[in-house]
Amino acid sequence: MHPYQDPTRPVAERVEDLLSRMTLEEKAGQLFHSMLMMNPDGTPVTETDGSMLPFTTPELIEGRGLTHFNLLGTHGAREMALWHNAIQEMAAATRLGIPVSLSTDPRHAFTDNIGASFNSGAFSAWPEALGLAAVRDPELVFRFADTVRREYLSVGFRTALHPQIDLATEPRWSRQSGTFGSDAALTGELVRAYVLGLQGEELGPDSVAAMVKHFPGGGPQKDGEDPHFAHGKEQVYPGGLRDLHLEPFKAAIAAGCSQMMPYYGQPVGTDWEEVGFGFNRGVIQGLLREELGFTGIVCTDWGLLNDSEIFGEPHGARAWGVEHLSVAERAAKALDAGADQFGGEECPEVIVELVRSGRVAESRVDASVRRLLHEKFVLGLFDERRYVDPDEAAETVGRADFAALGAAAQRRSLTVLTAGPLPVGNRPKLYVENVDPVTAAAYGEVVATPAEADLAVLRLRTPYEERPNKFESFFHSGSLAFPEPELTRILALLDTTPTLVCVNLERPAVLPEIAEHAAALIADYGASDEALLDVAFGRAKPEGRLPFELPRSMAAVEASRPDVPNDTADPVFPYGHGLEL
Repeated sequence: MHPYQDPTRPVAERVEDLLSRMTLEEKAGQLFHSMLMMNPDGTPVTETDGSMLPFTTPELIEGRGLTHFNLLGTHGAREMALWHNAIQEMAAATRLGIPVSLSTDPRHAFTDNIGASFNSGAFSAWPEALGLAAVRDPELVFRFADTVRREYLSVGFRTALHPQIDLATEPRWSRQSGTFGSDAALTGELVRAYVLGLQGEELGPDSVAAMVKHFPGGGPQKDGEDPHFAHGKEQVYPGGLRDLHLEPFKAAIAAGCSQMMPYYGQPVGTDWEEVGFGFNRGVIQGLLREELGFTGIVCTDWGLLNDSEIFGEPHGARAWGVEHLSVAERAAKALDAGADQFGGEECPEVIVELVRSGRVAESRVDASVRRLLHEKFVLGLFDERRYVDPDEAAETVGRADFAALGAAAQRRSLTVLTAGPLPVGNRPKLYVENVDPVTAAAYGEVVATPAEADLAVLRLRTPYEERPNKFESFFHSGSLAFPEPELTRILALLDTTPTLVCVNLERPAVLPEIAEHAAALIADYGASDEALLDVAFGRAKPEGRLPFELPRSMAAVEASRPDVPNDTADPVFPYGHGLEL
């Protein structure tokens, strides 16, 4: 037994022993946090056509020495556990047997975006983070994060690529559903509870490491466009509130978050260098490391170095401000900025060449590898936590008490904007759209036309503009107003039959006409039909308050300042609005 394999030795000693035994190539492999897919039966992917991922699992683990992976797709719990154990066995058979660290985007809500999150599938279903913010209860957020921790541990996820604690200050920005809304103080309270729920008081074998994102706050995107794409790369601060966006990250650091992800955005018009945050030494080394005192792992957002294909369509590297640099020069700049790891990349040969050419010192690589190995040891991955029990995973994921907690949170998060006839009594004749009629039949007699109904129930989603690029179509951007002829059709229904409208707020919808004509208006942030109808019929108590304001017009949105919370003129509903029933 080598010292690094001895669980009785101090972690620091084990790290130094292992580091001393690693080749440069093995060290370089640690600096990449790539993506994997799995077969439906829980076996690793050993063949690929390159349309989604360029390498097979054995090529990455055995051939390139990678040991950090983000799992794509929604799968069964037992199958995920079997797959996790299979790739751990693959890693154990390598020269040094360094275990795999498995991460995931959020998996406990209703959004499904391959670039940001997955729907709950087998896991317990909760409202999006916006819905947790609407309840304003740190204890609820702690219970949520603790449930996530237990379900993740059972299948082998040891790093959560969340929480996302950007402030939702630009109403058009597509990533707001994963945030805690527009208030910095509330976000700080909730992120403390979130980190403690995932990690505990300190990181250990029963923890899931929290990779907090997107430093230094991704909300102030110019025109609300997403910086996954070149037309959305600029981040601006016309209101001068750059420091406000840092407040939640200070709270996360104080709570002990173990990892941090800088955003794609390129700051414009500030004293920071106008390069993406993952390349920005003033932001990572200067602000995050030196000023704020963060000592954990810094992992870049995905795909900063190499051009790629997604769904068969070409996508350039998100190398904003350094597009002119080579892949090696970009990697060197990110390392110089203070990044430890490259998300969504798998090119360790680039690091090897940078060291051998003298452009990057091996001691600089060692500093990052030391942090990465330290976390693996602390999480117990070299010891008792290397493998998971598939039977226990099947029993734990989606467990009845976890599901009940999530269902209760859905009901609490619903936000009553106008109450009208709520709560509904008796068993009315119901006309429903975008609601399961079988579910609705438990609350009233479902009829075929609005004219027959005593009450209509209509579920809507916040509007967005279709984009031609398939990957970008997952990121709902652009106008927040209901377009014609959809708005006319909706208003015709509202004027025909008293209608309860429920709008899913993944972004702040512009809905003044709907608010005026609806008999009652409710906002949801991810909730089942049962949750909505339980609230409407007085069987559950809604507690939600708007986590951002709802603008009156797109003109008001366009005139607002992207870095300033709740900055639109004369909103239909202000921040914090919500009625009791």
